[in-house]
Formats: sequence, structure tokens, C-alpha cells
Amino acid sequence: MTVTELFGSRDRFEDRIVPVCGLRIRVRIRTGTGVPLVLCNGIGAGLEVLEPLVAALDPATTIIRFDVPGTGGSPASPVPYALPALACGLSRLLDEIGVGTVDVLGLSWGGALAQQFALQHPRRCRRLVLVATGTGALMIPGHPRVLSKMLTPKRFTDPAYASAVAGDLYGGAARRAGGEGDVARIFGKQRQAGSRVGYLHQLLAGALWTSLPVLPLIRQPTLVVAGTDDPIIPVLNARIMNALLPHATLHIHPGGHIDIVTDASGLAPVVAGFLADSGT
Repeated sequence: MTVTELFGSRDRFEDRIVPVCGLRIRVRIRTGTGVPLVLCNGIGAGLEVLEPLVAALDPATTIIRFDVPGTGGSPASPVPYALPALACGLSRLLDEIGVGTVDVLGLSWGGALAQQFALQHPRRCRRLVLVATGTGALMIPGHPRVLSKMLTPKRFTDPAYASAVAGDLYGGAARRAGGEGDVARIFGKQRQAGSRVGYLHQLLAGALWTSLPVLPLIRQPTLVVAGTDDPIIPVLNARIMNALLPHATLHIHPGGHIDIVTDASGLAPVVAGFLADSGT
């Protein structure tokens, strides 16, 4: 199924349902030039949540977004999966849509997938951007009171609840006056909420994975972006990753966990500048 949608005067998006390993994966492609940028979303979030970041990036950039099984428009996998299997599936998805070398940006849970993809497909991943993420099971966790709010996908289906927890959960721009409403509106733009089964599969995949012992094997130039007011992933995790990744650049900002979308105009230029840098 192919649906072409026109957003404004600049950006053209193509929606596809792509068969991958027996699953149906919803993909949205903004066709442009240069090395395509693949965006890997946070847990439970559909691809629409990343729209503020996409809008803030150069409209000439090719951008590929997708819904992980069980989120947005992608039906849940019938069985749980591990992140290495999902990284393999992402590579096959790129084969299906005719894309070769890519840059990859991962936000939060999507940062784990991005790290795994870079490890498994070093020739396919040119550059890596890790935003508000960590090393999985072996990392410095957020406060249990905060993490308990992430055990269900309720924040994606209940705007009032999303507004109520946004400041404590995400910090940064979500704490400012009106910021909690911005978070609820961004989440509300999802075409459809994912399934509880899909959310559980994502939780399990993250709980059983870590990159800590293998970070030195990630050879791609990597931008690590972290906020000092991130209740979910304390900023110390970014400093540890920066120390262990061989070719890392660390960008610390005063915001929170999802400022890449709630303050996209501030952080998108940092991402774009790193991806445009031809050096190593």
C-alpha cells in the first residue's frame, strides 16, 4: 500500500506498509538528497511523534521513519523479539525500500536499536546520533518513581494523563508553562496508539539488552546528545558512553528527555551540523 501525502509547500511524505520477516511495518519516507537519515523512536511512540524534529531539519534531507511492531500502524509481533533481531529487520526493511548506506538517529529506547544496528551493520551505518539514551540493562537508571510511569503506554492514549505526568517524566521543556500541553499534543498526533502487547515486547527487548561491553566496537562517528534535566536517563550515562565510544562527540544541553521534539528548533541544528561534517 502506498499513500502520498503533501505537508505544506516543502515536504512530501510517502507512507508504505512494508513486509519484513513476516511482519507488516509502516514506513514514512521524506524523499530528498544525500545520505538518508533513519529515525528510531522511543518506546511506545508512533512515527508522528518525531514530526517536530523532521520539520526542523533541512527539507532537502531524505528521512525514513517507521513504526516498530506493535506501535502506530505496525501490528504487533506474535512473539517477543530481541534487539539484534529487530536490527536485522531494519536492515531488511531498508533493502525492501531500496536504500543502502544510512545515518541513524535513535531517541531513548530507539537509541538502543540504533546502537545495535551500528554494531551489526557497520558498513551500512555511516554516522550515529544517540539522543537521551543509555546502554540498556547495565546503565545508571532514573528514579523508580519516574520509571514506574513508563510501565504502561497510557500517556500515549490519555491526553490528560500525558499532561499530568509530562513535567516529572520528561523534564526540560515539558516543565515549562504550557510544556505539558505541548507533549500531550505531540502524542495526540499519532494516527493510532500501539498495542499493549507491542509495548510489553519493547519493554522486554530493552530489559534483556546492553551495549556496555561492546561500545568500543562501534566505530562510526557518533553524536551523543543528553539533557541535564532528564529524569529517565541521567546525564551521567551520556558521559560514560562518550568515554567508551571511540569516535564520539558529546553535546550536553539544559533540557530534558524529549527536548529533541519539544525544542526541536534548538537541537536540530546540532544534529544537522554533525551529519554534515565530512571529517571523522
